[in-house]
Amino acid sequence: MGKGYRQGRLSEEIRRIVSDLLLREIKDPRLSGIVSISAVEVTEDGSYATLYITKLGSNAAEETGADEKNDLLTAFKSAKGLIRREIGKQIKLRHVPDLLFKMDTSLEYGRHITKLIDELGIEKTEDKDEEKHTEADRG
Repeated sequence: MGKGYRQGRLSEEIRRIVSDLLLREIKDPRLSGIVSISAVEVTEDGSYATLYITKLGSNAAEETGADEKNDLLTAFKSAKGLIRREIGKQIKLRHVPDLLFKMDTSLEYGRHITKLIDELGIEKTEDKDEEKHTEADRG
């Protein structure tokens, strides 16, 4: 069954609150650089919320190291109480979900797939289509 309307609203609201906290209130040196919450998934019963964390390095092609990922997760776990308290203040819930933190690896996966495609040496199909159109326009 798909994500319900209430779950979707709650997920977006939690993402907004945590993103705002990262900008304004959480001053942990382990959270330096560009750190964002890419997605939030709330369980059907609302007891757990998984926050997916993305950290961008100084270079867009650079991957986040394992030590840096562990520091980042540790920093979020130490700020968990503050985050839950703020969620409880801003959203009127009977029970604030327990927060779980995971690294979002979609950027790294995308870089890996791009690298594999580049290694294959396959030409882009758009270029071939454009050449056909220009030849047809000339003739």
